[in-house]
Amino acid sequence: MDFLVEYQWELFIFAEVMSLVALLLFGVVRYFFGKRKLSFIFIFLFLLLLLMEAVLALVIYQETSEISTFQIVIIVFLVYACTFGISDFKKLDRWMRLKIGDWRGIDLLTENDRLIMKKKNDPKYIAKKYRYSSLIHLLVFVVVQGIFWGYGLSHFHQVFDYLQDLSWIGTDNVSETPYPNEAIYRISIVWGLVFIIDFIYSWSYTIFPSK
Repeated sequence: MDFLVEYQWELFIFAEVMSLVALLLFGVVRYFFGKRKLSFIFIFLFLLLLLMEAVLALVIYQETSEISTFQIVIIVFLVYACTFGISDFKKLDRWMRLKIGDWRGIDLLTENDRLIMKKKNDPKYIAKKYRYSSLIHLLVFVVVQGIFWGYGLSHFHQVFDYLQDLSWIGTDNVSETPYPNEAIYRISIVWGLVFIIDFIYSWSYTIFPSK
């Protein structure tokens, strides 16, 4: 257990690198060598690594009895993998089929793939996609922040006090914030900044549609 606690970040980074390798090998084995059944081994390996990250976060929590930056990062990665990660995997899959198909001199893309790739150049489709993703990000942000505040506050009515007076944002004293510890507070501040930038960027496609 001491080994897991001491090398938690190294193990997490190794698992993420291996996950990416597994996805790339899935495409190479499936489309370059044409081994469809064998390729599922690498998808299983990817899912297994994802499960191992979750178990690692749980074990570290049981050993330290506190929610640290490590657990939060893994939660963010798991949420991403279960939401936007699925879409990104499909995008990666189409890209691999396009490139490997060019190398092999065959067409690995379907008509539906070409339709999707064409739609991604449509300003209306792009604006709709970013509106949808921004609303999902908003929902995830609010829910997770609610969980964080639930750990840090002892009474529900304190929520309204902190919402009415936002002067605590940016303070160096975590006790003045609604968060349970400094790690969660710092990550939430960074996430909040990223969320604001992402939200404005996403809706810019609707307010100022691409030509």
